[in-house]
Amino acid sequence: MAPAAFDAEAGATNGHGASYGTKPAPAAGLGPGAEADAGAAFVLESKGTWWHAGFHLTTAIVGPTVLTLPYALRGMGWGLGLTLLSVMAAVTFYEYSLMSRVLDHCEARGRRHIRFRELAADVLGSGWMFYFVVTVQTAINTGVSIGAILLAADCLEIMYTSLAPHGPLKLYHFIIIVAVVLAFLSQLPSFHSLRHINFVSLLLSLGYTILVAAACIRAGLSKNVPPKDYSLSSSKSEKTFDAFLSVSILASVFGNGILPEIQATLAPPAAGKMMKALVQCYSVVVFTFFLSSITGYWAFGSRVQSNVLKSLMPDSGPALAPTWLLGVAVLFVLLQLLAIGLVYSQVAYEIMEKGSADASQDRFSRRNLVPRLLLRTLYLAFCAFVAAMLPFFGDIVGVVGAVGFVPLDFVLPVLMYNMALAPPRRSPVFLANTAVMVLFAGVGAIGAFASIRKLALDAGKFKLFSNNVVD
Repeated sequence: MAPAAFDAEAGATNGHGASYGTKPAPAAGLGPGAEADAGAAFVLESKGTWWHAGFHLTTAIVGPTVLTLPYALRGMGWGLGLTLLSVMAAVTFYEYSLMSRVLDHCEARGRRHIRFRELAADVLGSGWMFYFVVTVQTAINTGVSIGAILLAADCLEIMYTSLAPHGPLKLYHFIIIVAVVLAFLSQLPSFHSLRHINFVSLLLSLGYTILVAAACIRAGLSKNVPPKDYSLSSSKSEKTFDAFLSVSILASVFGNGILPEIQATLAPPAAGKMMKALVQCYSVVVFTFFLSSITGYWAFGSRVQSNVLKSLMPDSGPALAPTWLLGVAVLFVLLQLLAIGLVYSQVAYEIMEKGSADASQDRFSRRNLVPRLLLRTLYLAFCAFVAAMLPFFGDIVGVVGAVGFVPLDFVLPVLMYNMALAPPRRSPVFLANTAVMVLFAGVGAIGAFASIRKLALDAGKFKLFSNNVVD
């Protein structure tokens, strides 16, 4: 099997898919004689089964952001909210299946792509696409890593303050603790080596979703819950902005931006295996997303906060669920955030090790161990510093969804399918793909505007190195 066809560090394409001056960038698992780079050989080693890929994919999609779904419904109401949630689930499953088919199509022709950037550049025949994808993907992955550290530290602070309300520790102390734990776990050398952690992550997501749903049902039936009100804003403009902000949140929640890297962990031949992984993943997605959305919005209506856990633990008055239940849920969230931070760091590690490691030597040799230890620790130190300096990451979720996940997960898959498999231009598949691409490009643009608008409106709340995560 031939090596992957594009490596932007070595050359550019001529605009028609042919490359000149291009050094091959073979993937792991390409067979004897393939000269794999260190990023492929070490970080993206191809040894996994379809259920391992399902664990990785579930961790990338099903995270504590499911607890923001009741808030997303608040901006749209019951009918539109549940309809769009269903549509988004169906569309993303379709998009990811198309991207997997494009990867299988390239592999069948001797080009197994293990990196999103190389796939996009090869299929679309454009050198600038390589840099566009790697820029957006790096921004998403670094942003999610920062958010995971911040939210995990917030979980620690919640547990700490419940035990020691006037204790001396501040948010940045917990950020340092989380970063140190992640720096230790980050020394697991490859994406494939996270398979057991990501299986536990899948169980944790099911666990805290069930616990929070039970707490919401209990709260909704209690006398202490605020009166339920499911009405939308009376202002048409506010109603429109709220709806597009909700769509951006949904895009963030369903997005992952790393499906090619996850498929790269599959032992070759990878063809057909990713569809099984997607079915496994979306079984968990449907259960967790709909359960948390319906119970959270039913319990609190338009008063639900951006994280339904905060509605269950109001600033004034007693908690609306048993302390032990909320404590276990927060612990599960904390542990899963560590897994999410590890998953979304893999692209950064792959990029770093492609340039710093030597694939001809053992991954645990001193030559490769020292740079890995140094670079990965520095990367997490940077993420921790940004998390401590700008603890308002929740407001950026919508922006990330609109300008990051929308192009990578909603626009490029259908575009690449139309280019690579070339269905007839008047076929239902081609027309449907084009419609999805145009629709979500527009939704992404409007959603980005709505999200940035909310960020600007909330700017007065932001304080550098604040001790509280701004809602």
